[in-house]
Amino acid sequence: MSNCPHRAAMRYKRWATHGLNDVIAENLGRIVEPDRILVLRLLDHIHVVDEIFCHNLEAGFHGHLAPRSIELPSFEAIDRKARAIAAWYVDYAEDLTPERRDAIIEFEYSNGGPARMTRGEMLMHVAMHGTYHRGQIAALLQKNWVAPNPDRMTDFLESERGMPGRAVCAAIAR
Repeated sequence: MSNCPHRAAMRYKRWATHGLNDVIAENLGRIVEPDRILVLRLLDHIHVVDEIFCHNLEAGFHGHLAPRSIELPSFEAIDRKARAIAAWYVDYAEDLTPERRDAIIEFEYSNGGPARMTRGEMLMHVAMHGTYHRGQIAALLQKNWVAPNPDRMTDFLESERGMPGRAVCAAIAR
């Protein structure tokens, strides 16, 4: 079961989150204020959705009234929480049996609307949701002459297999 797509998706998410946050940490001061705020809002949104679905997966109450924080946290706070929850998702996916993965969970969206998804569907949602917003952040970085971390699935697979990656995106941003 080591090739389970849910497990690979969570490892990819952790890898991509770390790479993006490393680039942002090194370059946050180079990003103009309106774009910096947008980058932080997008990072916060990704994290809050990750947190909401973490609670949904554990059948707990997430306490969020919206898919974002009430007050925008600092980059350092978002980064710390994002790294911790990315590790949680990897551990969760690694321990998930096929029976539990396919079990349907009923929960509420942050707007109070009812929802039903399997644990596997929730994991795929979290993985795909982060990918979409990391792409938005990458565009903002490039707009500010900052090369985003290459976060293609092929780069991830090469890094997991110990193969040297190719930093093609860095050349595009210059």
